[in-house]
Amino acid sequence: MTTMIATRFGQAVLVLLLAFTASFLLLQALPGDAILIKYQNPEMGLSPEQIAQIRLRYGADAPIWAQYGNTLVNFLQGSFGYSVQAGVPVNTVLAANAWPTLKLASLALVFAVLLAGLVAFAATLAPFNWLRNALQMVPSLMISVPVFWLGIMLIQLFSFRLRLVPIINPSEFQALILPVATLAVPIAAPLAQILIRSLDEIETQPFVAVARAKGASRPFVLWHHVLRNALLPVLTIAGVLFGELLAGAVVTETVFGINGLGRVTEQAVSNQDTAVLQAIVVLAALGFVLINLLVDLLAPLVDPRLNRPVGAKA
Repeated sequence: MTTMIATRFGQAVLVLLLAFTASFLLLQALPGDAILIKYQNPEMGLSPEQIAQIRLRYGADAPIWAQYGNTLVNFLQGSFGYSVQAGVPVNTVLAANAWPTLKLASLALVFAVLLAGLVAFAATLAPFNWLRNALQMVPSLMISVPVFWLGIMLIQLFSFRLRLVPIINPSEFQALILPVATLAVPIAAPLAQILIRSLDEIETQPFVAVARAKGASRPFVLWHHVLRNALLPVLTIAGVLFGELLAGAVVTETVFGINGLGRVTEQAVSNQDTAVLQAIVVLAALGFVLINLLVDLLAPLVDPRLNRPVGAKA
């Protein structure tokens, strides 16, 4: 276990370094200049010499290798630089907007897992073949719906038509219902697909036939015997899908007017605020790495066979 953790930690460091390097190079290659976009505005009345001094303070004219080294050292020290548009440290921008996104993404992931389990169990336990086939097609429908369209349709249905969820002066709980559902549906789809296939595969194992022969009902066997063995691939893909939560949050927060990291990302892209974008990319990679490390640690608990030494007999 210690060797595995050390290996995963080394891989995590490498992934973060590659994510940092790739994002730095891609952002440097973008056309345009955030400093010029903000300070070259005639309304600000700045002279070329003053703009040059601002560029010098931001280190924008330094060689690219020097910018890379300085940025990397700052990141290692926990400093993400300064936002050109906001005029404050990037840490301040992220701290002010991280909690809404973290709350939205966490609730969406929980809801996606519950929704995937509901769809998978319904598709597995449905009494008729036509109904099972129809339910098995639900995940394909869920994943094909664009996030922005789904968000608008949920607002139209539940807020304007049914008037169940207010969009004007909602409570904290009410304000999260539709965004969480919008973000969770496309994430739940692949989880449901994999869980359905995993349940079908595990049901063919001999121990399931033994449990059924002892008189256990099919729902009881699925819940107490099959589910735990079917969870490992779902757990693995859930860690991979975590990275999509941030991408989905950009659209979802824009549709629902939530001030979170998704909204900050949208504004940073519009203003080419590379320091903010770099920090968000690295933080997203860090979250992805930590989630997958957690999945690796939980996997032996879900499937005890993974704790068995190589070559050991069952």
